Amino acid sequence: MVCPGRAHVRWAGGGVSSPMAGLPRLVLLLSGKRKSGKDFVAEEIQSRLGPDVCAILQLSGPLKEQYAKEHGLDFRRLLDTSDYKETYRQDMIRWGEEKRNTDPGFFCRIVVEGVTQPVWVVSDTRRLSDVEWFRDVYGAAVQLVRVVATEETRKRRKWVFIVGVDNAESECGLDQGVTFDWVITNDGDELSLDSQLEKLLHFIYSKL
Repeated sequence: MVCPGRAHVRWAGGGVSSPMAGLPRLVLLLSGKRKSGKDFVAEEIQSRLGPDVCAILQLSGPLKEQYAKEHGLDFRRLLDTSDYKETYRQDMIRWGEEKRNTDPGFFCRIVVEGVTQPVWVVSDTRRLSDVEWFRDVYGAAVQLVRVVATEETRKRRKWVFIVGVDNAESECGLDQGVTFDWVITNDGDELSLDSQLEKLLHFIYSKL
């Protein structure tokens, strides 16, 4: 299933096979605050590598799909940046936490099923349990990438602090307790971003 409006962003539904079936050369776990530009950075990486080499995975895809089914909602509208998604964001966070507390790898196993590209970019890594699952399964192939932007930049991108969202684990779960292999500053300076991405791409090519 492909997310409308985002080419080559994927997740899988249905039965879950062994995540070891298609071992990647590299797994980039992207994290960052809302409106830091995680999706943009993920898409830039994929556009430079090509969709045959790089797959973008979204842990929120299977979460939103299952949440929509259980609550009778419009799944496709939960995928975009509309107010519709924001209306249900807090309850989706609560519901997702309940699923993860029962099974920390629930969404991770779904999202990697059947992916065959050698480079995976998980564009919405939010929790330590996500990092631990990928490290346990894929070991040294995992790299942590933090996308950062100032509050001023995020506000220009229409970010507004929401109690219960911006102070929840989904936003703050990786603020401490992890060491990032890469930090990408995405404040709107195209030349700076390009230079940072080229360094990361050089590393990626060294692993292929």
